[in-house]
Amino acid sequence: MQRVDIAIIGGGLVGASLALALQAEAKQRGWTICLIEPFTPGQGYQPSYDARSTALSYGSQQIYQRLGLWQAISQRAEPITQIHVSDRGRFAAARMHAEDEGVPALGYVVENAWLGECLWKALDPDVVSWHSPAQVTRMQALADGYRLTLENGAELECTLAILAEGGRSGLREQLGITVSVSPYGQSALIANITPQLPHEGQAFERFTDEGPMAMLPVTDNRCALVWTRVTAEAERLHGLDERSFLEELQQAFGYRLGQLRQVGTRHLYPLALTSAIEQVRPHLVVLGNAAHSLHPIAGQGYNLSLRDTWVLAETLLDSDAPLGDLNTLQRYVDSQLLDQQLTVGFSDKVTRLFSSGQPLLVAGRNLGLIGLDLLPPAKRWFARQAMGLGVRAES
Repeated sequence: MQRVDIAIIGGGLVGASLALALQAEAKQRGWTICLIEPFTPGQGYQPSYDARSTALSYGSQQIYQRLGLWQAISQRAEPITQIHVSDRGRFAAARMHAEDEGVPALGYVVENAWLGECLWKALDPDVVSWHSPAQVTRMQALADGYRLTLENGAELECTLAILAEGGRSGLREQLGITVSVSPYGQSALIANITPQLPHEGQAFERFTDEGPMAMLPVTDNRCALVWTRVTAEAERLHGLDERSFLEELQQAFGYRLGQLRQVGTRHLYPLALTSAIEQVRPHLVVLGNAAHSLHPIAGQGYNLSLRDTWVLAETLLDSDAPLGDLNTLQRYVDSQLLDQQLTVGFSDKVTRLFSSGQPLLVAGRNLGLIGLDLLPPAKRWFARQAMGLGVRAES
C-alpha cells in the first residue's frame, strides 16, 4: 500500500497552493505530497469568454509573489485600480484608489483556469504526485495518520490529511465534523459581461434594496458580474433571454460603463455562511471552503482561504514535532482565528446590511457611505479589508 507524508484531498486552487507553499522545504525534508483530484488538471489553458474568475486581494498577490508565481499569474491578471461603492437611487458613494493606499493595485481579477494552470505547472513532480481523476470515498483514522479509500478501491495511507474538497464536502460529513450553516435566502447569479466603455480597472460594488451586486474588471474588457437576489428572483433572472436580462441588469447597475452589450453563460449558486466547527484533528486539517464558505459579494472567501493556507504551511515548516501533531495543528488554528473571525464577520455584516430594504438601515448605510468617503481613517480601514491586509496578512 502506498504511503505518503501529506495527502491533499482536492487539487483545486487551495490544495495546489498548499502543495506549492510546502514543496521546496518538503523536498529538503524528504516529505512526499500527494494531490487527489476528481478532475484532471494541467490540460493546457484555453481562453474562454465564459471563464470563471477570482478576485485576488493585494495580500493574496503578495503571497503568490513570495511563492515565485506572480510573474506567471500576472500575464492574465487584471489590476483593480479603484473601487466604487454606491447605493442605487441615493446620493452616497465611496471611492477607493490604489494610489491613495500606496499600492499598484487594490487587487487583481484572474481567471480560475489560468490561475490553476500557473499553479499546476509550478509543482515539482519529484515532490508532488497526483491521483487524478480520482476521488476519496472513505477516510479511516489511524494511530499515525489516515487510510484513504479511492472510488476504484485503491487505498492510500498518509501521515497528514488535508481536506480541501470544497464547501459540499461529503468526507467532512462522513467524519462527523459539524458545520454551522446560516442561509442568506439568496442566490448569486454569476456571468461575464461586455460593457460599451472601457472599465479602466474599476470595480463596482452596487447595493440595492433587492440585494448587492459587484462588477469586477477582467481581461479583454470584460466584467465579472456577481448579482445577488432572493432565490426566486435569481432563478427568474437566470431564465431570461439575453436581451431581457441585460435590460434588467442595466436598470439595476446604471450607465457608468455605458450600455451593457453582451452576457455570457449564467451560473446560479445558493448562498449560505458555513463554518466547520472543527478545523483540525490529530493528523487532519479542514481547509478552504470545507472550513468556511463566505458570501461572494465582498470577495473575501478565496483570499481568506489562501491566508489560511500560507499560515498552515508556515506552521508545519516551523514545527519540530512529527507531522500531524495536534498541538502544531492547533497553533495554526489559534494564529488564524482572529483573521477568520474578522473576515467572516466583515463579509457577513456588509452582506446583511446592504441586502436590507428597511428604511432605517437604508438611511444608516447611506450616511455610512458618505462618512466612508469623507473620513480617511474609515476609508483606509475599509480599503485594507478589501485588500486582504487584515490580521497577519502582511506578515
